[in-house]
Amino acid sequence: MSRHILITGGTGVVGRNLTETLLQKGFTVSHLSRKPGKNPAVKTYLWNVEQDIIHPDCITGVDTIVHLAGEGIVDRRWTDQRKKILIESRTKSIALIYSLLRATPDHSVKNVISASAIGYYGNRGEELMYEDNIPSQSFMGRCCALWEKAVDEGLELDMRIVKFRTGVVLTLDGGALPQMATPIKLGVGSAIGDGFQWVPWIHIQDAIGMYLLAIENEELQGVYNMVAPNAVTNKQLTQAIAQQLHKTLWAPHVPAWLLRLLLGEMSVVVLGSTKVSAAKIQIAGYKFLYEKVSDALEAIYGPPKVLQEDLLPEKQPEES
Repeated sequence: MSRHILITGGTGVVGRNLTETLLQKGFTVSHLSRKPGKNPAVKTYLWNVEQDIIHPDCITGVDTIVHLAGEGIVDRRWTDQRKKILIESRTKSIALIYSLLRATPDHSVKNVISASAIGYYGNRGEELMYEDNIPSQSFMGRCCALWEKAVDEGLELDMRIVKFRTGVVLTLDGGALPQMATPIKLGVGSAIGDGFQWVPWIHIQDAIGMYLLAIENEELQGVYNMVAPNAVTNKQLTQAIAQQLHKTLWAPHVPAWLLRLLLGEMSVVVLGSTKVSAAKIQIAGYKFLYEKVSDALEAIYGPPKVLQEDLLPEKQPEES
């Protein structure tokens, strides 16, 4: 019998890729969305979190809910109102689902697998972060802690809960990589701030692989860092992208003061340093496809482009 997965945030970068992978593996997939879906292979149920509206049939036949919904963290400047929206889009959405489960005692849902973010740890410099570290008192730390607390309410409903604190997902399908690569392609790319801040990253295929592990392995529960084993600094990541694109970095670093001026409190997303351990998910049995950022970028972009002049034969010394 095919397992049935309900995904919130199914049209986002991770959601789209996870949906396609699950369909290829024979799962039945449904989405909860604010708009009608475009994928004929996926049944889309409508909801409106702000108005506490959810289609009651969305959980019919579902055994696992993957909760990816949430407003984009860096889509707009962080005002007090925007912060409220960022938190409630994550917490009220899962609370609305739990309200439906309580009102439907004969439901078949047993598992809730939720995104979280490495913003839970905040700016921690050189310290290596593990899942049992306490959250930062920054806005991102509070947001993620409230997010995870809301998801954990499912424990009272006898749900198996898995939470993934996700790093920077590397893909051309959206997210940070295209934004970092664009100025590099234009020849004006550079590191941000001093460039020494740690960037916890993960290839999109490994992110999807972890969700599959959580869906298929019912022994998995609790919180896990969704990052590759080998973190890199912002400078190292910028250099690796430039090398893959066969570009030279010559521009000075983007000054931290300018980013703070332009982005305000949100600048911590790019200036903060978070070094995160992947040991727990490895111990749980996950085998990474891409442990090094150079391998991940090569898989994304293909072999480095060769410049035309590199193909010219070496100049032979003139005969005397």
